[in-house]
Amino acid sequence: MTLICTSCEEPHSGKETATVCRCGHPIEVRLDWRETAPAIGTVNSNDPSLWRYRSVLPPIDDEHITSLIEGWTRLCSGGDHGGVTVYFKDETVNPTGSFKDRGMSLAVSHLDMSGVREVCLPSAGNAGVSAAAYCEKAGIECHVYLPETIPATFVEATEKYGAHVHLGGQAIAEAAARMQKEKKEEWFNLSTLKEPYRVEGKKTLGYEIAEQLGWQFPDVIIYPTGGGTGLVGMWKAFNELKRMGWVEGPLPRMVAVQSAGCAPVVKAFVAGTSETEPWQDGDTVALGLNVANPLGGTWMLKVLRQSGGIAVMVNEEEVAVAREEVAHISDTESSPEAGVAWLGFQSLARSGWIREGETVVIPITGSAERYEV
Repeated sequence: MTLICTSCEEPHSGKETATVCRCGHPIEVRLDWRETAPAIGTVNSNDPSLWRYRSVLPPIDDEHITSLIEGWTRLCSGGDHGGVTVYFKDETVNPTGSFKDRGMSLAVSHLDMSGVREVCLPSAGNAGVSAAAYCEKAGIECHVYLPETIPATFVEATEKYGAHVHLGGQAIAEAAARMQKEKKEEWFNLSTLKEPYRVEGKKTLGYEIAEQLGWQFPDVIIYPTGGGTGLVGMWKAFNELKRMGWVEGPLPRMVAVQSAGCAPVVKAFVAGTSETEPWQDGDTVALGLNVANPLGGTWMLKVLRQSGGIAVMVNEEEVAVAREEVAHISDTESSPEAGVAWLGFQSLARSGWIREGETVVIPITGSAERYEV
């Protein structure tokens, strides 16, 4: 295993707890399979969690694995839409109700192995709940910084797992700024993409999608995009699957969908730039997408272009109705992010960018449970 900067490609030592590169960009795990790549038979089909793919995850000792039986979620049919086959990947059934559990399982496991005993992170809701749950399991103290505008249900869920909750600011960026002022030296920063292992957990989404489609790639992934760990994680998985020879055929085209209330990735993609710029006064009902200045902006833009994908902005006023449509089609009570993704799919299908005969997978990243209606 090596650690490489996703921007300048500077190598990093795995001896210390990894954070970001000195150039300010995220670090990525790269597993060395030049000699003997894991065989498809190494997948432990008896394991009902993401750890079934342990052979393609960063190595970790048994005693440090922190799991609440996350992952291996259902891929449910979304029907035929104008000749396009749609599937929804239902992440609402994860232990704390969102896909954040995948990343936290891997991240907290590796922090535990590194001897980290106290962490902090800002959150728009689900990440904080997930971090609190996995830190409680590992015996790690957790500080979660939340916007004061967040629904009380998220605060209650985070405190339920024994985390220290700090409220302040109108959005996650302001919560993060407060965290940086109050952060103690011994607190490890578990923010999105400030360490490399949350992506490794999220990449299991890609492995599961391929396995559940009979070890085939879909044509398109539609992803509601905030911090982007799921987007870059799935693209990482698809490339690994191709490199190991587990799956053949063209790689999926990756789509980032954002609300017009906060769309820094779409703006940068359309402008043809390689970096995102901070979005001013972001406001969207899809709380997980209200990320004005994603650390992984450059990485996401690279993935979109490498995959032949696209970034799409949708109307904020249409999200609530689209969310109800997803609930009806998938029989899943989802968070508003699913409505954003569904609007993106509809737009691309109407324009012909998604073509008849293609297969599309849309992750439903979180449940409706903690959102105020």
